[in-house]
Amino acid sequence: MSDAGYDHAAVERRWQEAWDDADAYRTPDDVEDPTYVLGMYPYPSGKLHMGHVRNYTITDAYARYRRMQGDDVLHPMGWDAFGLPAENAAKERDTNPRDWTFDCIETMRDQMTAMGFGYDWDREVTTCTPEYYQWNQWLFRRFHEEDLVERRDAEVNWCPHCETVLADEQVEGEAELCWRCDTPVETRELEQWFLKITEYADELLEDIDDLEGWPNSVRQMQRNWIGRQYGSEVDFEIEGHGPVTAFTTRIDTIYGATFFALAPDHPISEELAEEDEEVRHFIEHEADPDGDEPNGVETDLTATNPATGEEIPVYVADFVLSDVGTGALMAVPGHDERDHAFAEKMGEEIVPVVAPEPEDGEDPEAPDVDDAAFTEDGVLVNSGDYSGLDSETARERLTEDLESAEHATQYQLRDWGISRQRYWGTPIPVVHCDDCGPVLVPDEDLPVELPEFINTTGNPLDAAEDWKETTCPDCGGPAERETDTMDTFVDSSWYFLRYVSPGLEDAPFDLERANDWMPVDQYVGGIEHAVMHLLYSRFFTKVLADHEGLEHREPFTNLLAQGMVQLEGEKMSKSKGNVVSPQRIVEEYGADTARLFMMQAAQPERDFDWSEEGVRSTNAFLARLKEMVEEYAAPRAAEDASGEEPRANGYDGGKDAVASYVDAEIDATIAIADAEYDDLTFNKALRETQDLTRTLRQYAEYTEPHAETYERGLSAVVRLLAPVAPHLAEELYDELGNDGFVVDAPWPTAEVDRDYVEKRRRLVENTREDVRDIVEVAGIEDPERIDVVVAPEWKYDALEIAIESDADNLIGELMGHDHIRQQGDAAADYGQDLQAEREALERTLGPDEEYAALESAAWLLEREFDADVRVVYAEEVDESVLKNAEPGRPAIEIED
Repeated sequence: MSDAGYDHAAVERRWQEAWDDADAYRTPDDVEDPTYVLGMYPYPSGKLHMGHVRNYTITDAYARYRRMQGDDVLHPMGWDAFGLPAENAAKERDTNPRDWTFDCIETMRDQMTAMGFGYDWDREVTTCTPEYYQWNQWLFRRFHEEDLVERRDAEVNWCPHCETVLADEQVEGEAELCWRCDTPVETRELEQWFLKITEYADELLEDIDDLEGWPNSVRQMQRNWIGRQYGSEVDFEIEGHGPVTAFTTRIDTIYGATFFALAPDHPISEELAEEDEEVRHFIEHEADPDGDEPNGVETDLTATNPATGEEIPVYVADFVLSDVGTGALMAVPGHDERDHAFAEKMGEEIVPVVAPEPEDGEDPEAPDVDDAAFTEDGVLVNSGDYSGLDSETARERLTEDLESAEHATQYQLRDWGISRQRYWGTPIPVVHCDDCGPVLVPDEDLPVELPEFINTTGNPLDAAEDWKETTCPDCGGPAERETDTMDTFVDSSWYFLRYVSPGLEDAPFDLERANDWMPVDQYVGGIEHAVMHLLYSRFFTKVLADHEGLEHREPFTNLLAQGMVQLEGEKMSKSKGNVVSPQRIVEEYGADTARLFMMQAAQPERDFDWSEEGVRSTNAFLARLKEMVEEYAAPRAAEDASGEEPRANGYDGGKDAVASYVDAEIDATIAIADAEYDDLTFNKALRETQDLTRTLRQYAEYTEPHAETYERGLSAVVRLLAPVAPHLAEELYDELGNDGFVVDAPWPTAEVDRDYVEKRRRLVENTREDVRDIVEVAGIEDPERIDVVVAPEWKYDALEIAIESDADNLIGELMGHDHIRQQGDAAADYGQDLQAEREALERTLGPDEEYAALESAAWLLEREFDADVRVVYAEEVDESVLKNAEPGRPAIEIED
């Protein structure tokens, strides 16, 4: 034993070496359908942080639990190894991204081993190796063959600090900051490569409903990001420019369109800016799509409202976005809050054309929209022949009747721009030929490998002249390689498939094995990936299902988005100086302590505060448990050492009521912990396990334990802790005389109904609490005897009748039963109580079950109050005591 309680370093080192020697976590290729447990692989930044530790402890604990349940488990790890941070770090240190990345990987792999994570390291993937990224290039070719790749000029998000393009999903917050460096993002016009994720927009959206194992919040975030809207497109004629199409979800309000608005980058706006100084000044200096108020400038143009024939003014407005709808909109200030605010600012007319539904027989009355827009559906007014129609019917009629109108569907989702102007990523397998244009590199010439890193400003691939110069695969003439690399989210969109066959040389993954092993059964990662990574992974999986024979259209069956680890209510970050080092915690307290504290502190989905006091308490618990096992196992250890018969050492008590209580608690703990582990609510399972440990300790202090019961309890505790505290669990499992690893041991089982368990526990705890209250209120300092009186059987019958009954007169129904009516006033009084609490009534144990439960738990009261405790049936006491006894709440009589 060390000063901290036990030598955690020696224990952890011993079992890590034993696991490694035995290849304990390897998943053979010939298993049929393993349980696939996966944590989102990390970017190798150099050191694990507490978020990593929590994420990977969750997956490791669940993988160990499933393994002990008898499953073959696939639990791999790899590295999201490409990315701009490594490139920037290499530039700052005058090294190269490859060396930097692999140094970081080595450090983090060692830390993961120190944490005891049970990975099949034979399946490790590293995305920056040619053996991996050649398949990114191969997939790019396959997508291109299926017309899912496009190269075009586009206005893109540009980070001036990172000097690269960002996807929409990588621009964060209302301030539109780069997700990597928090620099304000600009827009630029560049020629880019796109993957046509919009081709799958409908399926991506509709299949969200089938992701029942995903958090609702994540599913809603994906729905919102795809942003499908049903509506209509309709043309407004603009003088000198012809028809301009607007998209609207509320064509029923078209009679109230009093002005027309164009996005600042709409072609007509840009044309006007060349001639109109006010328009140019607004576009270049005033337009702010993220501003608090809508802003715009009136033009000299007018548009013709196709419903009314009236000419309405045309504005260039910053609240109109070119990538939402058509970049042009009909503005209806009477029925849209944003349009209303703009109309007030510009002095435009506000006309109500939809009224609230009137009462039966009354005419609709136009709402007052001077101060606020009426935004609900209703009945049309001031709308010509369409007045009197409800909004839904009017939308259909107007779309049919207006010559240019037609039904349309719009999406917020845009195609995925994957071009990045940086070195440390997958080279896009394209060469540019003056005669042939962009030409794909043939499969046989893959991978296109990265050249040596050149430390320069901008994109280092542009400076790699020898690498850029090549020949065209089509005509053989001179050509240049594409110098953009792929967005690293391409790497992570299919990495989970590579784990099934990481060494395969002629395909990205073994299709037959992927069809057997996929989808991932349990995926764990941060909520920050709810849109980008998860959406792209779903897209890739669907494309591979359509064109490469994958039999699954969704990659992840169950998803857990784990919460953050905080310090004093704030997210840990280097900039705030509030980072707790996992390495320090492991060195000072041990990996098991860190793992157990994290898992017991909160449900995995919730944020929680790191607490040094909590860590110390957790460490003390593990030390006490080790001491309990050592004390029990000492006779066996002595026998092994000397060959003599073991001493009883106090563990030879009889199988009495106390042992029965402990047996019941062991069963209850196993049943509840099993269910909670299955639901990944580890904190509840661990609380149960710690409570059982406390009960076993109290049992040993109270009496001579029954050896079989006590050892069964210790064995259950050790195995229930094994997924979270695996090193110490291995040590204690061994000390209890077991062969093999606890990771391969069978999960403890108990044939007990959880509902029964909870009723029994509630009965015992309520009874103990009632005794405490009576002792305190009555001022009894030294009770000599405590009688616990089980209610008479007729009250249990009355309770059951009350629960089942739907009669208005419950007392009358109760009195219809002879054996209850015969109780006279007692039955009437109890019936009134049941009537008053009718909505809250719950079933309890039966009288014999209550008696047995209280009898076995009597020792807890004896231990707490140092008094004789009797559990008695109703017929053994007089009426004055009995009147207080109810099902689930026995009467208490105390003598001092």
